[in-house]
Amino acid sequence: MTDIESLGSRHIARRDPVMAALIRRVGPLSAARRQPRFAALARTIVGQQVSTKAAASVYRRLRVAAGGHVTAERLDDLGPAGLATAGISRQKATYLADLARRVASGDVRLDRLHRLDDEQVIEQLTAIRGLGVWSAQMFLIFVLHRPDVLPVDDLGIQNAFQRAYGLRQRPAAAKMLALSADWEPYRSVGTRLLWRSLEVTPQ
Repeated sequence: MTDIESLGSRHIARRDPVMAALIRRVGPLSAARRQPRFAALARTIVGQQVSTKAAASVYRRLRVAAGGHVTAERLDDLGPAGLATAGISRQKATYLADLARRVASGDVRLDRLHRLDDEQVIEQLTAIRGLGVWSAQMFLIFVLHRPDVLPVDDLGIQNAFQRAYGLRQRPAAAKMLALSADWEPYRSVGTRLLWRSLEVTPQ
């Protein structure tokens, strides 16, 4: 494990016995891989409301249409019509074209987002069509590698909390924030552990 995964897991295990047991069951986290910022946002838009398999297939076609590299400049050149030829829905093609135009023009500076705090990043990204709070939180966790993000609106996280803590129903945001209070400042690590727990068969 890298420092943040190791430190975060130890921190959480010391403070939360439920999570300590979960960590023993799911094993260590691998480091979140580095991703180009624009490509990560494009992949997020492509993956909205479709299965992981379908999203991967469409993204592969998008990459081919973009000449092998999904960049703002290449998608801006394609425009909505060119994006649609990659099998992307009209709405998502519009979102991608808008994102590409704003980044290519310098209206949105993805290269400066690391200078902002979490709330400022969310504010900047949700101003872009097709990107909501959840998308911005995924960017914080997996692209900027921010350590203390808990996406309470994520259905998988709600289900994982319910299963891990033996709750009768999926918890509300306030309940999840209370349960995870002792994880701070490593709630992103806790989030990834909870997602991982959904992939592991209960003992």
